[in-house]
Amino acid sequence: MQFLSGSFLKLVLPGQPFTKKNSQRIIVNRRTGKPLILPSKRYREYADAACRHLKAQYREPAFEGPVEVCAVYYLASRSRWPDLVGLLQATGDILEEAGVITNDRNIVSWDGSRIAGVSENPRAEIEIREVSDEKRQCISGLAG
Repeated sequence: MQFLSGSFLKLVLPGQPFTKKNSQRIIVNRRTGKPLILPSKRYREYADAACRHLKAQYREPAFEGPVEVCAVYYLASRSRWPDLVGLLQATGDILEEAGVITNDRNIVSWDGSRIAGVSENPRAEIEIREVSDEKRQCISGLAG
């Protein structure tokens, strides 16, 4: 991980990235009897390791406002190739859970994000940029 400036952050999450949606588990709440859908065990292990890695390395205040994120994924193999949208959703959730961003709804752009291919060193390389004041005005103008 490398903190480059007050408004730009580059992170590297080691290990094979997993999506949250594949192989979900359904359990029954013993108290209410209602079914609950939980992420797969593989995703939970990946997310827990990623959060520990981020929390150990990133000790700055969380990004609170709109941010632009670029995530580039390097996978261990072509078997079980995940979809990019699932990887992006998982990355947003992990960044929020680890306290890097306050809310994944603040991600206003994923421009440049992609699955780069297969690597002997599977990982996710993530860049986070605060949205400039000029872009904030444009975004708030669209919301109104």
